[in-house]
Amino acid sequence: MEICQLSGHFFSGIPLQFNYRLRKSARTPRFLTYANGVSCYQTEKTGQDSQNRMFILGMGFVGQFFAEELRNEGWIVSGTCTSMKKRNELQERGLDVLLFDANQPEMGTMNTLKSYTHLLVSVPPIMGIGDPMLQHGELLRSTMIDGNLQWLCYLSSTSVYGDCGGACVDEDFLASPTNEMAKLRLVAEQGWLNLAHDVGIKAHVFRLGGIYGPGRSAVDTIIKQGPLSESQKRRVAKQFTSRVHVADICQALKASIRIELSRRIYNIVDDDPASRKEVFAYALDLVEKKWPSLVKEITSHERAEPFVQKTTLKGEKRVSNAHMKNELAVQLLYPSYKSGLQSIIDQIENPF
Repeated sequence: MEICQLSGHFFSGIPLQFNYRLRKSARTPRFLTYANGVSCYQTEKTGQDSQNRMFILGMGFVGQFFAEELRNEGWIVSGTCTSMKKRNELQERGLDVLLFDANQPEMGTMNTLKSYTHLLVSVPPIMGIGDPMLQHGELLRSTMIDGNLQWLCYLSSTSVYGDCGGACVDEDFLASPTNEMAKLRLVAEQGWLNLAHDVGIKAHVFRLGGIYGPGRSAVDTIIKQGPLSESQKRRVAKQFTSRVHVADICQALKASIRIELSRRIYNIVDDDPASRKEVFAYALDLVEKKWPSLVKEITSHERAEPFVQKTTLKGEKRVSNAHMKNELAVQLLYPSYKSGLQSIIDQIENPF
């Protein structure tokens, strides 16, 4: 991974402000990194350059979107993935990606992390194990103390609240997860916050609603005419599902870097919790208006039934985003699934 010097600004040229702390090492460490077999030395950086370094553990849907936005704003961005195929695909798009197994972290990658000032953690828990990175707490702690990290965000899920019978919940609502994965999420949240506190790093947790965006939405599912996964079928029965467009997640992440936060946990959702059935019905209507012949083809197949079938609605929860809007000053680009899906379909020229 070759690291080069790039100048950049944030939010229309507004420089980021941070509270710097004394650390064991007051300067950026000089160490050897590797990229495509080529070695290079990371040297000391000062001023604005040293602030604009983001490392993304888990270059998934959100991580990729966020990385591309930051790169366009002059940030140095690197991340990790777990397969060579995905790494090659991401590198073809110009993203700097390392192969990384969180169960067996390599020292080379951990040392690379030391030169970054920002860390986004987007690695989900593993059933029976928990957060794979937090298994190596002492290694992480020593890396953070000896490095230059100033900001950390762990991406969690609103699933940690459990089934609240349709009640409106905010960040102060007692989290009571009902499934094993959500329980592991809640444990991971506290683990990352504790770790960051121990080493003096600004940290917070974002509890995300259902994530959608270009290439990953009800519109895309309908166009692909693919069957719903088992988890998608289960979500069809929910009366309320809070969701959020990936662009608004990125808005919130940027704001959390720029603004001194008053709390550690934020719900990141839009204004319009709705059932999956309602969302798919709206998406189907959008597709029908734009490509009538495509919808006729879809509805002639049995696999279209999950999009429109009647379901027994189950009470869940409505997640409040008031703190996100009031404290992070986020003005949602897509306050409803309707505006989000409309934007997505407007960007698709040819569905085939």
